[in-house]
Amino acid sequence: MLQYFLGVDIGSSKSHAIIADELGRVHEFGEGGPGNHEVVSYAGLQDTLNVVTDKALHSAGIAREHIIGAGFGVSGYDWPSERTPTMRAIQTLGLSAHLELVNDTLLGLLAGAEQGWGIAVVAGSGENCWGRDAQGRIGRMTGSGSLMGEYGGASTIVEKTIQVVSAEWSQRGPPTSLTQVLLEATGALDIEDLVEGLTQDRYQVDAEIAPHIFQAAEEADSVALEVVRWAGAQLGSMVNGVVRQLSFQDESFDVVEMGGVFNAGMLLTDPFHDTVLKIAPGARFVPLNVPPVVGAALLAMEHAEVDPRTAREALIAQLDRF
Repeated sequence: MLQYFLGVDIGSSKSHAIIADELGRVHEFGEGGPGNHEVVSYAGLQDTLNVVTDKALHSAGIAREHIIGAGFGVSGYDWPSERTPTMRAIQTLGLSAHLELVNDTLLGLLAGAEQGWGIAVVAGSGENCWGRDAQGRIGRMTGSGSLMGEYGGASTIVEKTIQVVSAEWSQRGPPTSLTQVLLEATGALDIEDLVEGLTQDRYQVDAEIAPHIFQAAEEADSVALEVVRWAGAQLGSMVNGVVRQLSFQDESFDVVEMGGVFNAGMLLTDPFHDTVLKIAPGARFVPLNVPPVVGAALLAMEHAEVDPRTAREALIAQLDRF
């Protein structure tokens, strides 16, 4: 008789669930909206958990009692103090399965790292970095961005861009085509109106303009190049922190790259890789090319004491059709 597993990836903008068996066959894929409690509250997290799980179970024709293991990666689950309310939301699913809960960054590590351990760094609108060693010991950042000096996601790249444009206006720095990027994004009349409007909250810019910053760097604007290279080095710094926490300096391990910022290409990845390799020459860089929810299903198998290695490649291949 087949054993079934539920994997759930709860994100800040969208969420996914899959039902898989121990052979790595995917029986259904469910989608839903955001579930990060910092965005939608714990009540919203509970609702999203139930929506994506119900969709997947209903479409697969599988009852809750047939699920023997469930893995959850939850955006916004960053601290031990958040475990109890997050588990309380998960328990409303009414599962009798083995359950495990991790920060969603670790799902990318489980999905992307061949050995199931190493480090994952995410650079989307925000940034985060988590890792685990072969014994399951965890290393991590806070995921709190510039407040904690963690940089490299699109939002902090935009913050840095505002700073260099301000430096042009005040003549602390050179002219840059990034000024035109911000002028077009805001509709400001000129650089002075732009700077005034940003300080007075008349104008706002967000992470969505990051591709225009990357384009300016590709067109060899020296200031834009500096911003993108800075972001790569900052992401590398986060990885290095986790390397030290887990004593990976002399290990061979995968560093899984997640998120749209990595689409900036070699202008960002070269300084990122160089920064990490200085202290961890055995690091291997692996772009994540599958949905992180694969990692949630593997987590479910692991904690139900089913070897996930036999299912990993099949899961990855199967998800192409979804």
